[in-house]
Amino acid sequence: MIHGSTDTSEKGFQRLITRELQELHGYVASTSNEFDREFCLNTGQLLQFIEATQPITFQEIQKKGERIFLARLDSKIKEKGIIETLRRGVKFFDRTITLFYPQPNSSYNRKDQAKYEANIFSVTEELIYADNNKNRLDLVIFINGLPIITMELKNAFTQQAVKNAIRQYIKDRSAKDKLFHFARCMVHFAADTDEVYMSTTINGTNNFLPFNKGLNDGSPHPPFGAGNPAPKDKLKTWYLWHEVLAKSSLANIIEKFAQLVVEVDPKTKKSKKKLIFPRYHQLTVVRKLLVDAKEKGVGQRYLIQHSAGSGKSNSITWLAHQLVSLYDKTNTQPLFDCVVVVTDRTVLDKQIKTNIKSFSHVKKVVEAITGSAKDIKELDPTETSFSKTTHMRLALANNKKLMICTVQTFPFVLNAVQDMQEKRVAIIIDEAHSSQSGQAAASLNALFASNQLAELPKDEEGAISTEDLLNYLIQSRKMLANASYFAFTATPKNKTLETFGIPQEYTDENGEVHKKYIPFHTYSMKQAIDEEFILDVLEKYTTYQSYYKI
Repeated sequence: MIHGSTDTSEKGFQRLITRELQELHGYVASTSNEFDREFCLNTGQLLQFIEATQPITFQEIQKKGERIFLARLDSKIKEKGIIETLRRGVKFFDRTITLFYPQPNSSYNRKDQAKYEANIFSVTEELIYADNNKNRLDLVIFINGLPIITMELKNAFTQQAVKNAIRQYIKDRSAKDKLFHFARCMVHFAADTDEVYMSTTINGTNNFLPFNKGLNDGSPHPPFGAGNPAPKDKLKTWYLWHEVLAKSSLANIIEKFAQLVVEVDPKTKKSKKKLIFPRYHQLTVVRKLLVDAKEKGVGQRYLIQHSAGSGKSNSITWLAHQLVSLYDKTNTQPLFDCVVVVTDRTVLDKQIKTNIKSFSHVKKVVEAITGSAKDIKELDPTETSFSKTTHMRLALANNKKLMICTVQTFPFVLNAVQDMQEKRVAIIIDEAHSSQSGQAAASLNALFASNQLAELPKDEEGAISTEDLLNYLIQSRKMLANASYFAFTATPKNKTLETFGIPQEYTDENGEVHKKYIPFHTYSMKQAIDEEFILDVLEKYTTYQSYYKI
């Protein structure tokens, strides 16, 4: 039974989503006949939006010619993709035409709020998208007449599972058709009543990724694994149209998450464009962290237990970028003066800089804390002390919003933050590497000796656990009151759980009360294995005795 309906057909599922998009979120329903297949948009809605929000510009378009404008817009989307076009608008002669108004950070900004509310969100069923065939798409989502999401729907009750929808995209949808040109749409969803998958590229191969909650829905409690929990009186995939496709959610994804990046192969030096859309757990953890930080203010600790295969690098970069612009709960001032990302991964360092660059026009938004004379002189030409502590102090004094440092540099960062209590800092810790060995371990021991700190235990190969190091450094500073900590790790040790986790009391079988610590959000290893992002090392495991019995 579909949410109070006895229609268990694929069309019933389609109509349910359309109806709820209209009733829950105020979408407008449009028809396939309104779709201009030449320019791949709903022309009427686009011009209606421009006339309502930019009347003088609309008159200019009428004077110069609608077709000239549509051709210019088509060329911009082809060159820059739909995300950049929605964010930056399009130049038409001497005017920049706004195509989408984002939701303002502060609710006090009534003028910008009114502009945001002028956006037209619409849904079209059974869209015929090409002249050379009569192929139809089940649902297409538009913003101001521009298509941003396509959907193929199947109903699990009719044994037409989500894999059939994926197959339909691979076999029956051609990249030659304009709607499926790369970056013309933001994302393509294949969904049934149990599961959702997504892809940003339709090219005849299977590029689809799971877009599911996981059986635990991000909680630290079992059951773990792929798929979705079964909510009461709702379909398992209800979150797609109830949550993700809500107007404020889509506007937020366009402005803060989705991005077109250029990746360069280090060997061949060839560049390749890649369109990134967040998976469900990435979208959810970033949003939940922002809500909690806004509500509770500075001085909090968060542990995010995300397994390998979770896309941790993107989650960290999205969080870093959005913490920079996060307002406090009064919506009157930014919560943090700056965000510091602690990592030893050069790939993450590069990714953060690339991703932030795509969101900002300002040069050198990201400051790497190196302690070098050159970098320090750029912040203060008169400075004569060249150290990492000085670099961090000057970066804070110069109101640098986003900084990156290594684990080895982290003690100096803590010193500077401790000395500048008036600065509110968010510290994101990436624990991707399990140990510091060789030269890194030697430099750390030298650092500890010079600061009269205890030398940390090492393993048989002389390596220091990054996790032990970070726990020690943070606890030795007694958790700075002017900082919030966001720690990402796949398999936290007990000490890490105690340092960053949420305390919970429980009673054992003897009636004794104990305290345990749990993560703020969990993407489990079992889910990653079930979704085939990591291998199950125990799948083909057998004991020595069992092998010889076989």
